[in-house]
Amino acid sequence: MKKTIIISLALMCLTTMTMAKKEKTVTLKLVETSDVHGAFFPYNFTERKPMQGTMARVSTYLKEQRKLYGKNLILMDNGDILQGQPTSYYTNYVKTDEPNIAAAVINYLQYDAQTFGNHDVETGHAVYDKWIKDLNCPTLGANIIDVNTGKPYVAPYTILQRDGVKIAILGMLTPAIPNWLHENLWKGLRFEEMIASTRKWVKVLKEEEKADLIIGLFHSGWEGGITTEQYDEDATRKIAEQFSDFDVVFFGHDHTERNVTLDNGVLCMDPSCNAVKVAEATIQCTLKNGKWVVTKKEGQLIDVTKEAIDEDYVRHFQPQTDGIKHYIERQIGTFLTTISSRDAFFGSAAFVDYIHQLQLEETHADISLTAPLVFDSEIKAGPVYMSDMFKLYRFENQIYALRMTGREVHQLLELSYDQWVNTMKSPDDHIMLLAPKAPGDNQREGFKNYTFNFDSASGIDYEVDVTKPDGQKVHIKQFTDGRPFDENKWYLVAMNSYRGNGGGELLTRGAGIPMDSIPSRITFMSERDQRYYLTRKIEREGKVEPKALNNWRFVPDAWTKPAIERDRKLIFLNR
Repeated sequence: MKKTIIISLALMCLTTMTMAKKEKTVTLKLVETSDVHGAFFPYNFTERKPMQGTMARVSTYLKEQRKLYGKNLILMDNGDILQGQPTSYYTNYVKTDEPNIAAAVINYLQYDAQTFGNHDVETGHAVYDKWIKDLNCPTLGANIIDVNTGKPYVAPYTILQRDGVKIAILGMLTPAIPNWLHENLWKGLRFEEMIASTRKWVKVLKEEEKADLIIGLFHSGWEGGITTEQYDEDATRKIAEQFSDFDVVFFGHDHTERNVTLDNGVLCMDPSCNAVKVAEATIQCTLKNGKWVVTKKEGQLIDVTKEAIDEDYVRHFQPQTDGIKHYIERQIGTFLTTISSRDAFFGSAAFVDYIHQLQLEETHADISLTAPLVFDSEIKAGPVYMSDMFKLYRFENQIYALRMTGREVHQLLELSYDQWVNTMKSPDDHIMLLAPKAPGDNQREGFKNYTFNFDSASGIDYEVDVTKPDGQKVHIKQFTDGRPFDENKWYLVAMNSYRGNGGGELLTRGAGIPMDSIPSRITFMSERDQRYYLTRKIEREGKVEPKALNNWRFVPDAWTKPAIERDRKLIFLNR
């Protein structure tokens, strides 16, 4: 009996030891940057001043984390990295004989994966194809399909092994690209709806790859955006809710911070933009009976502006920053007056009217449409430098001209102002259509809708009556040159390529033009980007005195003037 007990105890000890050997715990640190928009260095080359959000601070943070986690730190970027600062423009279009600076930064920081953003596609094949080749890590895009092969244009996913844990990272891009960009920029590609693509590739990752962890890396916002019968622009929430197979979904595109765990256990994180914050997930996996089980998972948005600047990083890129500084510090002309984008929200303003004038000059159109593409920017009277062109015009849009009827122009403006201004019921109401500012949301800045869709028009004289209901606010009087405006006649209308391809849905939901008929309306496309022509215009004119054209205004004056003063103070308080 005694001998039996001893043997039993020995077997129990052996079993316990065997189980202990089988159980193993691994901690992984997953870090995402998204929508960096050229914020690579601690210097804002547009504003020509120090910048808080910068990959030079991210570098310091990563060094600290790598001391703690070593190779178990997994680093991902979620796209929109090729556009935003003069840094990007310079390496994309001016200094093209060296590795793309975005790729050089990703390589220096030893990223494990990179996805496409819509603004990366906007640079065109020549730029992004070179960028892909320059990168040391895989570029992911499961739903970016090569029409010739029917297969993904880049890798759909990547597999990483860390201490025995098999990690799959699945990358995707919002399929709304054709709504913003001309096919010339993505020729030979198509963009699959994200939920269908997810269903296909998650099955591969589970059944063929037998991944222990599945991570989503999506350049698509939480929800909303453009919604059609074919796809959602922002599909992250739907995917995370429908596919509990994901352990973490990192996302971006909407520039809005988010850190939420759904009821099905999927952790969803968005660090917003401009290298101000990073999203990090700490995952603890335990090997039990030959299978990895997630025993702990938590996410944080880390404010890296509190980190010190990594001087080694800065020194490494000194040759590139010297070249960029030389490029942006070139004087191209002189402004005799100061212009501010703030003015553009409250009436006819020199800031956008100078762009209107350019578009009319380049296209010889009857009417020009444009919106303020920057929320709060100013170019002071005095010397104008190349850096100021990135304040005046933020994106690398082309100039388009489209055929539109007078009625279509009118309807487009109605939708623009319906998204822009409130319907005032009393003199004390807001004139602007406002909403609480969400953390990290720098696309609305307290407005209810995106300010880059607030189109005004030039070439016609009109009033916007803010006491009228939606769809009845805009009263077009005549053309500025005295011609009568006829809603039944066809006119040539200038706009940027974002709007001209259907961006913001002002042509579709507003003017009522079917998406598939827009290309046939385009009669002019500039060879170069809008900023290039603005630069040439200023160089040609030398001394420039931008003025408001004063061809439109908000009415009635008794209500709108005090309301504008109140809302202007509210919107730009503490800025």
